[in-house]
Formats: sequence, C-alpha cells, structure tokens
Amino acid sequence: MQRGWLAVLILLAAAVPGMAQAPANYVAPRTPWGDPDLQGWLTNVNMNGVSLERPNEFAGRKLEDISDAELTTLRQAAQKRLIGNFTAEIHGPEHWWQDDLNLVEGKQAWLVIDPTDGKIPALTAAAQERNAARAVARRNNPRGPADGPEDRSLYDRCITRGLPGSMMPVIYGNSYQIVQGPGFVVIRYEMIHEARVIPISSGSHVGKAIESYMGDARGHWEGDTLVVETTNIKEGTAYRNANSATLKITERFRRISDKKIQWGVTLDDPQTWVKPWTFSMPLTIDPEQPVFEYACHEGNYGLRNILTAARADEAAAAAKK
Repeated sequence: MQRGWLAVLILLAAAVPGMAQAPANYVAPRTPWGDPDLQGWLTNVNMNGVSLERPNEFAGRKLEDISDAELTTLRQAAQKRLIGNFTAEIHGPEHWWQDDLNLVEGKQAWLVIDPTDGKIPALTAAAQERNAARAVARRNNPRGPADGPEDRSLYDRCITRGLPGSMMPVIYGNSYQIVQGPGFVVIRYEMIHEARVIPISSGSHVGKAIESYMGDARGHWEGDTLVVETTNIKEGTAYRNANSATLKITERFRRISDKKIQWGVTLDDPQTWVKPWTFSMPLTIDPEQPVFEYACHEGNYGLRNILTAARADEAAAAAKK
C-alpha cells in the first residue's frame, strides 16, 4: 500500500498544469537498465511560428478551447507570415521552409502554459533597468558594434543559441537526438552542432565560479518524467536577457506516445520576472529527421560579411570628410 501511494505522489510531482500527459493506458518503453526510454531522432519543426504567448484574440480562453478550424486559420497565417519574411529578408533555399508548420500535427495555439493567462509575467524593476540600458546602447549605435568578431552575438559567431534557445524552433535545423546511458542523458542539437551531457544525479551543481554557455545540468527521474535543472549559465547566453547569475531553468521530458515527447521549460529568475513561468511543446520522434552536420564555424560567411560591410561603411564615411 505504501508503495502504491508513493507511485501516486511521484506521478503528481511530475505533472505540470497545462502540460500534455500520456494517456492513462500508455506504457513508456524502458532502457535495458530500467529508465524510461526517450531515445531517438526528434524534431519540433511543426511548431515553428507558434506564438510563445497567447494571442490577444484568444484572451480568456484555454488551449483546449481552441477549435481545429481556429487553429488551422491561425497556423496558416503564421506560415504565410514566416514564408514572406524568410523569402524577402533571407533569400534562403525554398526547402528550408516548405515543410514547416505541419497543419495536421500542430495542435497548440501558443506555448506558455503557466501562468494560465498564457502571458510571460511582468519584468522586475531590475530587469527593466537592464533593458533600458540596452535600449540606450542600441540607439547610440543602431547597427550594433562590428569592430571585431567578439562584438557580434554568440549565434552570429556559430558558438551557441543558449538554453532553451537551442531547442526553440526556427526556420531550419530543428533536429535533435536524445541518447541515454546508465546515469547519463545526452541531447544533441543540429543547429550550431551543440550537445549537452546531463548526469542523472542527486549531487549539487558545480561551484558558482564555473559557468558555461549551456549551463550546468543535473537530471533526475520523477516517475516517467526526466527533470533537468540547469544553473551556472554564462553571462550573455541567458534566455530573454535574464540575469545569468540567478536564472534557474527546469526542463521536463516525458514520453506521451510512441511518436511524441512532451517538453516543458520553467524559467525562474527573481531578478528578471516577478514569478516563474513555464512553456511547453511536443517533440516529434521521427527517424527521417536525423541530425545533420551543421558546420557553421567552417567558412562563416555571415560573420565575415558583417565585418566587411562595417569596414566598407567606415571607408565611405572617411572618404566624405
């Protein structure tokens, strides 16, 4: 009897309000050593263009209240907008976007599930001051600094998209791989060719002086849910300009069918938001979506062209004097 109650408590702890759950009769596969099996090639390309926050036209409604017809209209508009922006501004190859926004699979109108109003909580006074300082810097130099590679973003430099940015859907490169071993889970990301090695351990995080672009992760199982807590995030990679020193990111991965893993992310930073908030989306298990070599760092023409254009502007300005 005590074991039964313990199992119920574990399942309740793993559940997050608004986060999709597995059907009651679904039994998640197990690894040879007994852990829930999350392994495979994954993609969330069909979530590209889905609003992070609840659109204003759906105020007062829940995700489950949105009809299929409304969802189709919403996603068709998002697809048209994405393709229009992409072809007009980036001029990338058509195959980058032609399969995006699968209207059959997409069953989610927005991503934020907590707070229940679907909106990111208000910024703290400290965060507003940080953002105001960034706005002043942008106004003083609207093009952004381009004196050298170190002035550009880590994304421009093919270093990282940060966490959880590395698994947020974009126009291409939305493939991932989960690999498990006894005591470890590894997640590979196609875009920028990143990887996270997550120890399954009850041990504490490394010392605060040790930081990395993707942070220090520690995982544990709550029933069939993999819970990953990440801290020690290097300054400059914190999501949505959060304070890297105080940001804690908690992810939940739960297999809800043979083809779906529900991924939820809670962002907790008392120096940025007045309360924690959570977003969630499905990851589709698809053996036809393997991780390809990204190799962004090899011949990074985008970064070279940014710096070359800055030098050309400087030369043109100097010639007018």
